[in-house]
Amino acid sequence: MNASFDVAKLNNPLYTVRCLGQGLKLLARPELRHFVWIPLLINFVLFALGLWAVRHYFDAVIAYFLPDWLMWLRGFIWPLVATSFVILTLFSFTLLANIVGAPFYGILAEKVAVLLGLPAVPEVQEPWPKAVLRSLQAETARLRYYLVRAAPMLLLFLIPGVNVFASFLWLAFNGWFLALEYTSYPLERYGCGFAEQRQLLGKARIMAAGFGVLVALGLAVPLLNVLMPPAAVAGAVIYIAGARRAD
Repeated sequence: MNASFDVAKLNNPLYTVRCLGQGLKLLARPELRHFVWIPLLINFVLFALGLWAVRHYFDAVIAYFLPDWLMWLRGFIWPLVATSFVILTLFSFTLLANIVGAPFYGILAEKVAVLLGLPAVPEVQEPWPKAVLRSLQAETARLRYYLVRAAPMLLLFLIPGVNVFASFLWLAFNGWFLALEYTSYPLERYGCGFAEQRQLLGKARIMAAGFGVLVALGLAVPLLNVLMPPAAVAGAVIYIAGARRAD
């Protein structure tokens, strides 16, 4: 790790909330607006295609699985399918937004750092396609970390008694992962790899996860959810930079 950080500050709840709020406010800056609408537009197109596919092939699927004498159920099944699609969209928005937005969010983090007047860090000049590929590879590594742990955790919902607390554990786990996700962009500026990122945030696990939980709750609010990914990136830059100790 090429930088040291004040763990006590990272573990300060008021500091955590303030950083995310400041990140949200920064999105109003003209220099940052296109980092919001470009990933949003891409995600909108993808979800519109998904909705079209569901609507287009719905009749064919129903005709295949339902006999003629049960076709009257079609009117009941369609609202269920539509509702399921909306729920799936809400839960998958963050994942898809992060994958699509990864190349943009790395640049966004750097733009936010510049706007805040943060000290420059040594840059490695590389072609844009290579930078995009590196961002996607890093995102894939984080996704693999998430899935390996999320899959067994979902089993908690099937255990009687334990499933009462499973929702809270699930929220805390996702908060931890979202903290890893969004702080990765500013931490990479200081030469921190994924293992070092986990080590650092592990020392301030409660409020790091709290940062992610706030993001997760914001993602559950319609309209606000489209702003939360870039706001979380900007807030993470402030969160990490404010805790960096002077060399």
